[in-house]
Amino acid sequence: MSEAFKRMTLDEFLVWSDGTDTRYELIDGVPVAMAPSHGAHQIVASNIARHFGNALDNRPPCHVRSEAGILKPNSFRGYFQADLAVTCTPHRHGQYDTPNPLVIVEVLSRSTEEHDRRVKLPVYRSIPSVREILLVHSDTLFVELHRRLDDSRWQCDLLVEPEAVLRLESIPVEIPLTALYANVDLGHDPQG
Repeated sequence: MSEAFKRMTLDEFLVWSDGTDTRYELIDGVPVAMAPSHGAHQIVASNIARHFGNALDNRPPCHVRSEAGILKPNSFRGYFQADLAVTCTPHRHGQYDTPNPLVIVEVLSRSTEEHDRRVKLPVYRSIPSVREILLVHSDTLFVELHRRLDDSRWQCDLLVEPEAVLRLESIPVEIPLTALYANVDLGHDPQG
């Protein structure tokens, strides 16, 4: 097994570097390169972050984080980077993770969708503090809102119409889908 793919603990991973600007997640102790985000993916994530940030202006210490570190519960070999996360736990200097996330957002691209759905979504659902999870497609008008109903049940709402409004209870905020996709040419961005 090469040194780059040696199973490592979270502490080892956090100080490890491959010498490039590549971003990695730690999956069962193995660093896995993340696909770079481009075009529509970046715009959609930025639009969501702006609306979340505005909604949290009067709720300190609540804040939104980009490239948010998410720890896999009960594991010392699991660390993801979500596109965005909201927490109301105050920020501490040197903190690499997002403590007690309330909302987690993944902006899906063709290169990330399967991993985000099959690997990350079940982990996000297992985090006790998480109330809502958003999966937002970057190349088509399609938003999935996963909302925790209780300890074992989740509700999934699909928003696919241009006039639809995303309503989050945990922040709370209401955002028209047209605002989430502002400045994105849906169907014409080859990079997604």
